[in-house]
Amino acid sequence: MLVVGNWKLNTTQAEAVSLAADVARGVSDANSGVGVGICPPYVWLEAVVERTAGSPVRVGAQNVAAQDGGAYTGEVSAAMLAEVGCTYAIVGHSERRALFGDTDEVVAAKVSQALANGLTPIVCVGETLDERKAGRVEDVVTGQLAGSLAGVESLERIVVAYEPVWAIGTGETATPDQAQDVHATIRSWLRDRFGASAAQTPLLYGGSVKPANALELFRQPDVDGGLVGGASLDAESFVAIVHAAADAEG
Repeated sequence: MLVVGNWKLNTTQAEAVSLAADVARGVSDANSGVGVGICPPYVWLEAVVERTAGSPVRVGAQNVAAQDGGAYTGEVSAAMLAEVGCTYAIVGHSERRALFGDTDEVVAAKVSQALANGLTPIVCVGETLDERKAGRVEDVVTGQLAGSLAGVESLERIVVAYEPVWAIGTGETATPDQAQDVHATIRSWLRDRFGASAAQTPLLYGGSVKPANALELFRQPDVDGGLVGGASLDAESFVAIVHAAADAEG
């Protein structure tokens, strides 16, 4: 099981350090082997890495450049993120795809950069409400997988997050059955493309994960944890989700 918090464009430095400390304290008490990651804004990464040192918490970035260096104002490379102490990098989040034009080709380049620099990319896929209503969930999700993992030869250090766009930040959540159906589709596609190693690839659910729904979601056979948005900004809620993952695994 793996639970990762995406803090998005939130927190001051003081808030970030305090939140990281509270999470580290909470998961250290009763983590039960669940992998835990938090992804603060770029500017707080170093402070959060320092504050979580010695704890089970690993730190990730919310994005990564598709390039390894050069004249790309405002970008942050995978090598820089690795040097500051990151373990994870979120790539292809629906907000990046919709608001900043990250195509599958761009996502694939970011995945390549992350892997080349020792980071674990968390590759996000998911459909819009219109696509779901049109019965295109499988086509959309597998198409995003094919494009985003185009240059990948092995699933080692790959994490996939299914985030239905209609459930991100809306309070709406896919039912456990809906989540399982899509996760099973993802697992099947990965198995066809990469073989038996797909069974060990963590598949996270994201989309209004909360303490109240986490356990039921995580009990689904192909749901291996969560990519948590709003609830990750509250240490008590986030730690409760981590504990739900431990309970589901146990």
